[in-house]
Amino acid sequence: MFRIWDDSTGSYVELATRPSIPLRICVHGPSAGAEYGLTYIRVLLVADVLARIAELRGLQVIAVLATDSSPSGALEQHASALGIHPPAAHASPADAEAWLGGPAAVHVARTEAGLGDHGRGAVIDVGPVELTQPEADGQAADLETAGGDGHDGLALRLVLLSCSHGQPVELTQAALADAGKTLSRWRHQVAEWAREPSRPIPAETAHKIAIAFDDNLNTVAALAVLDSVESDDGVPAGAKFETFAFADRVLGLELVREIGG
Repeated sequence: MFRIWDDSTGSYVELATRPSIPLRICVHGPSAGAEYGLTYIRVLLVADVLARIAELRGLQVIAVLATDSSPSGALEQHASALGIHPPAAHASPADAEAWLGGPAAVHVARTEAGLGDHGRGAVIDVGPVELTQPEADGQAADLETAGGDGHDGLALRLVLLSCSHGQPVELTQAALADAGKTLSRWRHQVAEWAREPSRPIPAETAHKIAIAFDDNLNTVAALAVLDSVESDDGVPAGAKFETFAFADRVLGLELVREIGG
């Protein structure tokens, strides 16, 4: 069962699971004149995770960024650095449904965005992100500081995926550094495991990952599974490789980057 928590009703809703029915996702950007910052990057990231899970299940996905504030080239660069697949188009909120080809099944928006009468469709509220860095002055600086100073952009993705999407995140340079170290270790391990004969993902592990992804985009639980598999000496190296490679289809952390290097 592929389900999400609908913040507009305070209940779970099951999403369409038939390949013939596209999953239409309306991603809500800032209002006119407002800037894109870390919170809106997180909104795009949550929509990206939702789309990846749906595609993993063989579904078609159509995503449109609904906003009166035109996305900048810098935003596109930051989103790309985080491995976020861009929406098919961006349009005004009034025109989003036409670009989607029908009513959105899911609206992804920052918490308290005030969507008003958004019509049919579930709502995923995304918690705010604050960068606890004195020199980060303003939204644009938040993005530059979080992604700069030599940080792997995917370290920021890992930090955000390590928190429930509805909860606020206080982003620190220490957290980014720790995430960068984790990515480096995992990529090295995956490259080493890839040298061994392939083995199937253990059934229980596959079930845990599927449950995590299908139950309200629970990337926190999926990452916990990877932590457990990494340290489990009873899991063959080939099975560890297949587990990490499979989970990364949704997590998008480029864990196979160092294979063959």
